[in-house]
Amino acid sequence: MTIVALLYIAVGVGGFVNHFHGLREGRLVRFDGAGIELVELMALTAGVFLLRGQNWARWLALAWIVFHVILSAFGGVAMLAIHAAFCAAIAGILFRPDASRYFRGSPIKAA
Repeated sequence: MTIVALLYIAVGVGGFVNHFHGLREGRLVRFDGAGIELVELMALTAGVFLLRGQNWARWLALAWIVFHVILSAFGGVAMLAIHAAFCAAIAGILFRPDASRYFRGSPIKAA
């Protein structure tokens, strides 16, 4: 769970900084730029609260990657396939039985 959470934090921070720089230089339309920044903040929020064991954060994380799968459908088959594979992997990790125990606050037994 920690790796997924840290990945979301890294993507959120990296995307926010990268897109903010483009917004400042006028390369992004203001409304689109603000929307992109909001989506990046959602990734950051999901990551932080995944680390804290908040159940709603895994739903936010899943919604975030599903949104990217939908967007990637407009970018070609290869991009769609990559995002779909990430989505399936993340969903599998976030909703496996030991993850569900983690989000309920139940102790996780070592395998």
